[in-house]
Amino acid sequence: MKSLRSPKFSLSYEWFGVAPQFDPTFKFVTSPVFSPSVLGALRLLLAVYTLVTTITVLAFESVVYHDSKSFLSYFTDLSYIGLVAYFWASSVQTIAFALRGQTGYPLQSWPRILQLLHVFLYSSIVVFPIIVTVVFWSLLASPSTFQSRYSAWSNISQHAMNSGFALFEILLTHAGPSPWSHLVPVFILLACYLGVAYITYATQGFYTYGFLNPAKEHGLLAAYIVGIAIGYCVVFTVVKGICLLRWRLSLRYSSEPDNSPPEALDEWQDVEQPKDSSVSEA
Repeated sequence: MKSLRSPKFSLSYEWFGVAPQFDPTFKFVTSPVFSPSVLGALRLLLAVYTLVTTITVLAFESVVYHDSKSFLSYFTDLSYIGLVAYFWASSVQTIAFALRGQTGYPLQSWPRILQLLHVFLYSSIVVFPIIVTVVFWSLLASPSTFQSRYSAWSNISQHAMNSGFALFEILLTHAGPSPWSHLVPVFILLACYLGVAYITYATQGFYTYGFLNPAKEHGLLAAYIVGIAIGYCVVFTVVKGICLLRWRLSLRYSSEPDNSPPEALDEWQDVEQPKDSSVSEA
C-alpha cells in the first residue's frame, strides 16, 4: 500500500489547490471588508441561522406533513446542509484565527485530507446554492410557494437567501477562486444527485422534481439534464471570474504590491491575497 505522503499523492493534493503550506496568506479566514473577529462572528451567525432553518424544516416536515423520510431526497436540502457545514467549519477556524492573534488557525496544521475536503466544500457552497435558486424560481415555483407563512419563510430561506449566503463568501471574503481542477469533482457530486432522485422514485414512488420524470418530460428530460450541466459550468466560471475580479480590486485599493506572476491566477494557492490591514505578519 502506497504511503499518503508519497510524491504522487502530494502532487494530487497540490493539483486540487492544497499546497504543502496550506493557506499561507490566510485567505480562508480574512476579508477585504471585515476584521477576522467580525468575519468570524458573521459566519457564526450564518451557521446558527442555517442550522436552525434546517432543524425547523425537518421538524415541520415530520410533525405537520409526516414526510421526514424524503428530507434527504431533495437537492435543496442537501445543498443547504452543505452551507450549514461550511459556515460552522469556517466560523470556528476564523474565530480561532482571531483569538490566536492572527498568526494562524487550526486547519493549517490538520491532515491534508481535511484541508482538501474544506476547499472542495467551499467550491460546492459557492456554486450549488446559485443553481438551486435559478432552477427553483425558473422551473418549480408556484402559487403555493407563498401559500402560508411557513412556506414563504422556508422557500425564501432555502431558495433565495441561500444564494445570498454564497455571495457573502464570494464577495466579502478572501476565499477562492476555486482552481479549474475542482470543476469535475464538484460536478460529479451534482451528477450523483440523479442517482438519489431515481433511488427515491424506486423506494418511495415519487420524483423529487417533476422535470426528472421521463414519462412526463420524454425528450425534454435530456435537455433539462444537459441544461443544468451547462448551467453548472457557467456558474462555476462566473464565480471564479468574480473572485479574480474581487482580488484585482482588492490589490488596486491595497498598499500591498502585486508580487504574483500572471500565470498564478489559475492556481488557488498561488494567488497572493492582499493582507488584511488587521492581520499581523506571521
